[in-house]
Amino acid sequence: MTTQQTQTAPIQVDDYIQAWHNGKLFHQGRVTDVVRSLELIWILDADTGVRKLLDPEALEIVRVAGPRG
Repeated sequence: MTTQQTQTAPIQVDDYIQAWHNGKLFHQGRVTDVVRSLELIWILDADTGVRKLLDPEALEIVRVAGPRG
């Protein structure tokens, strides 16, 4: 699965990502599951602690360095 950002590797479980839309950060967190057949990404949202389902077709997904801990 690729995203709108230029990346050399697909998003994987345990990657830390940010989900942007129109220049605004909507979600960020650690990837818990990737459903490649449907091109969907589940994350554990860092702000709320709740699992979120992200659609890379609707959001700009960016892999970033996650928090230490």
